[in-house]
Amino acid sequence: MRGFSGVNLIIEDEASRVRDDLHVAVRPMIATSDGRLILMSTPAGRRGHFHDLWENGTDAWQRTMITANDCPRIPRWFLEEERATLGDRWYRQKYEGSFEAITGGVFRAEDLALALQNDVEPLFEEMA
Repeated sequence: MRGFSGVNLIIEDEASRVRDDLHVAVRPMIATSDGRLILMSTPAGRRGHFHDLWENGTDAWQRTMITANDCPRIPRWFLEEERATLGDRWYRQKYEGSFEAITGGVFRAEDLALALQNDVEPLFEEMA
């Protein structure tokens, strides 16, 4: 992939499913062409480059979210049936663009982030 030159546009369709090492490998292809890199996808949890760039990417990234409710071609009855069938978590991820926590984990991502903060007061003096 790195051998191509003059690339003007790279589109990662279903970017949440593209391996991070592949994403990293194609980025240099637009270095000399002033090319564009477009990531399009529904979320697939809170992981990978798609999630990282959506949440923490610089202002150079334009973020556009279109939910199923924004699409007039999708009937309301269909969305209601999908929510009832899939449940709230999967429905939010697939139809509302929500980066949902991975299921089956022992700890929630929010709790792990809190555990890594340095500004927590120790419970006991000898731990200070």
